Amino acid sequence: MKRLHVHVVVPDLDQSIRFYSTLFNAEPTRRELDYAKWMLEDPRVNFAISSRLSRPVGVDHVGVQVDTRAELDELAHRLKKAGETTFDEEQTTCCYAQSDKSWVNDPAGVRWETFYTFGSATTYGEDIAEPAPADCRTSCGTPAPKPEEAKVAACCA
Repeated sequence: MKRLHVHVVVPDLDQSIRFYSTLFNAEPTRRELDYAKWMLEDPRVNFAISSRLSRPVGVDHVGVQVDTRAELDELAHRLKKAGETTFDEEQTTCCYAQSDKSWVNDPAGVRWETFYTFGSATTYGEDIAEPAPADCRTSCGTPAPKPEEAKVAACCA
């Protein structure tokens, strides 16, 4: 079964945890010094926030979390069949989890992450180069940085 994923970068993690815990009527299922996550069933969403301010505050990316590697392969195959360039990661550490991922930017420049999580991790993640959106612009309309300049967290931030 698939689950929608939304990741938001926030300026004040504690304040945002209070807000989203009230909104969802639930405490985070995982909480770290720079990160919190709710695995909700209604709505079925993996909602994460972080205070990793290497990214702009606001919605950082959206995605689809899958339960098996086969589901991830099928989603990545569909994206590639549609002519999209994906950025694939295997056995990456991200958001205090171990995952395989396939990233893509939609035609408007929105970052989408499809991922399969198979373990927990004690660190947030590593920095990698982010692929430029299809139209070579960032989602805010400014020219995309060159790949060697586009260092961002491996996921979720």
